[in-house]
Amino acid sequence: QVQLVESGGGLVQTGENLTLSCAASGRTLVAMGWFRQAPGKEREFVAEINSNGDMTYYADPVRGRFTISRDNAKNTVYLQLSTLKPEDTAFYYCAADRYSGEYRYWGQGTQVTVSS
Repeated sequence: QVQLVESGGGLVQTGENLTLSCAASGRTLVAMGWFRQAPGKEREFVAEINSNGDMTYYADPVRGRFTISRDNAKNTVYLQLSTLKPEDTAFYYCAADRYSGEYRYWGQGTQVTVSS
């Protein structure tokens, strides 16, 4: 089983930047992704990266502003959030090991709040 621990969330103002980290243990050479969930809304996809780190994909609302990356030597995946907007406010989750369209493992998440 893969264990994931997110960190780096916090309260920032509109236009500021933030970097989230997801430390993984176990079988870590797998695809990983970031999701977010705002109050009253369903969880939505944000970004993902393959096991090698040479392919990434982003949801339209964050494309061009967020960057997903990974350091396999450190077993860590990152999400760099730039030019944050209030609508980016959500609980952000790290996920690992996508299989048949579903991620098998999830972290507990970290809160990102963007004030106007």
